[in-house]
Amino acid sequence: MIRTGLNARRLASALVGLGLIVLTQNPLRGADAAHVKIENFTFAPKTLTVKVGTAVTFENDDDIPHLVVANDASFRSKALDTGDAYAFTFTKTGDFPYFCALHPHMQGTITVTP
Repeated sequence: MIRTGLNARRLASALVGLGLIVLTQNPLRGADAAHVKIENFTFAPKTLTVKVGTAVTFENDDDIPHLVVANDASFRSKALDTGDAYAFTFTKTGDFPYFCALHPHMQGTITVTP
């Protein structure tokens, strides 16, 4: 039984420590978040510069599926239907070109700085 005086953060922390749940940060909130829209068979913006630790969310606004894949295989989404989103947190610096595996002419680059 959970004590009513135990705050949610402490409870979540305890459950994570026990391996009972996994918490994820909402990639759309805060200063350490960025967004790439998929629309009209393009990534917008085509190039994006973020700092290490930033979560980039790719959201499909097209009426057909797309699949976001890094050229170096460091990240890969599932097939994103209309309205679906995929987030990846960049933990190292560098240039990360990516493309749509279903439509390879769709390309973009995430540049990660310190």
